[in-house]
Amino acid sequence: MRGNPAIRIVAFAGAGLLAAAGWYLGAPLFIRTTANEPAPTLAIATSRATVAPGVTPLAVISADALTKVIARGELQYVDSLYNGTGPVILMRVGVQQFLRFEDVAITNAPDVHVYLSRETGGRWSEATSLYLGPLKATNGSFNYELAGGTDLSPYRSVVVWCRAFSVLVTWADLRPA
Repeated sequence: MRGNPAIRIVAFAGAGLLAAAGWYLGAPLFIRTTANEPAPTLAIATSRATVAPGVTPLAVISADALTKVIARGELQYVDSLYNGTGPVILMRVGVQQFLRFEDVAITNAPDVHVYLSRETGGRWSEATSLYLGPLKATNGSFNYELAGGTDLSPYRSVVVWCRAFSVLVTWADLRPA
């Protein structure tokens, strides 16, 4: 049976489009990416300036003293397809603020992004959440620097969201440190 050449061309083109769509939608579930950024630190320059007796020079104050964990949480299991494990930490280093993902493993999906939410339990609203950017990696440790002066008090969770499917990938409710 010989069939019409036009039908064959349309069938091959359709199969190609179907394969491309399947790869775009399914491949992220199997592809893992890793980032290993160091934790944010504060570099304090030492100086040999003369200091009055009994006064501790700023150069002697350790960077640890100027680093504070504001809140922390653990990534949660959504379902067998979408989930994450590992801690997230809101921290202040000097005057800068960061969200740190520490040794995490997160399910991949297409077009995944990170938000700070005013709600808990994986619920969030784009209108009231703080967008931090695309997910940097599915595995490892990485940081998101927050805009200077950001008031973190209203934010109660971290949400990892797949925009392509409007699906919650994982979340972490934040507890004050």
